[in-house]
Amino acid sequence: MSKFWRRLTVIVLVLVFIIGGAAVYAYIQTRPVSSSGADIKVNIPEGSGTSLIADQLQREGIIKNALLFKVYLKYKSEGSRFQAGTYALSPSMTYDQIIGKLNHGDVVKADMVHFTIPEGYTVMQMADRLSGEGIVDKAQFLKLAKDPSGIELPLLKEIPSQPKQLYRLEGLLFPETYELKKGSSEQEIMTRMLEELQSRLDEIPDWHLKLQKSKMSLTEVLTVASLIEREVVVDKERKLVASVIYNRLKKGMKLEIDATIQYLLGKPKERLLNSDLRKVDSPYNTYLYKGLPPGPIASPSLKSIEAALEPDTSDYLFYVTKKDGSHEHLFAKTYAEHLKNIKISKTTAK
Repeated sequence: MSKFWRRLTVIVLVLVFIIGGAAVYAYIQTRPVSSSGADIKVNIPEGSGTSLIADQLQREGIIKNALLFKVYLKYKSEGSRFQAGTYALSPSMTYDQIIGKLNHGDVVKADMVHFTIPEGYTVMQMADRLSGEGIVDKAQFLKLAKDPSGIELPLLKEIPSQPKQLYRLEGLLFPETYELKKGSSEQEIMTRMLEELQSRLDEIPDWHLKLQKSKMSLTEVLTVASLIEREVVVDKERKLVASVIYNRLKKGMKLEIDATIQYLLGKPKERLLNSDLRKVDSPYNTYLYKGLPPGPIASPSLKSIEAALEPDTSDYLFYVTKKDGSHEHLFAKTYAEHLKNIKISKTTAK
């Protein structure tokens, strides 16, 4: 064999050795760091590119070689769909497993807190329940309910503060079951509940047009809805009770709704006495003052809001609860009929 061919053979062998060695090295470097290992929480900040992510994964011990990870991403046309967030990644994961998690945004779920606000709850009842469950500080919750100036939402501009209103956010914190991050502030919780009200309003077809047709403000409609919520149990009666409220308002009659007295008393009484009806001199007392209260007296359900926006058409001016346990009402057009209904309701008592 000539000297030329011997040299060529040596060069080829060296190249094969180098290429083979590089391939082996690359294979080893792209393998998982270990065959097992506990998850490591890795936070990928917003705006992180693939280069920064690769370097971070190497620093965290998730991959062995950031450069090879970048090359692999380029070869597989991956990295453009990576999502920010906190991930649970393990040194035992393959490149494809890591890429899959980052693509799908399979982030660590934060510790969550769940709570339910029943329909017809007042701000005070919410504060008591949520503070009792360790979710809010009662004093701070009530303070924000009076003055939510730190909450910037378009909805609050549609519902301006009313003079003599006890709580600015009364009736605006929608009753629902919520899931929020554990440790959420009172402001974050209230903001979420206000957003829910906006979302539920938007479920009502053409609600803005219905509001305009009613010639009432959103505050007034929500106030009527809150009265309906506290007075009505049977769904089919909501729109009929709404018609009674509007009929009395048109005639300049006092509403004389017991629920407004219960609101002023703070803790609902099972049975109101005649002395209770005029006990508190407040614009919320519909036995003393004509018109609607200064604002809602509770958080109404969507059905009550719909009833306030689209009441039935009737000539009724009075209603009284049946005493038969059905929670239904007897309706009357005149006071004489109303007195008869009161007697009938007593005879139907269980």
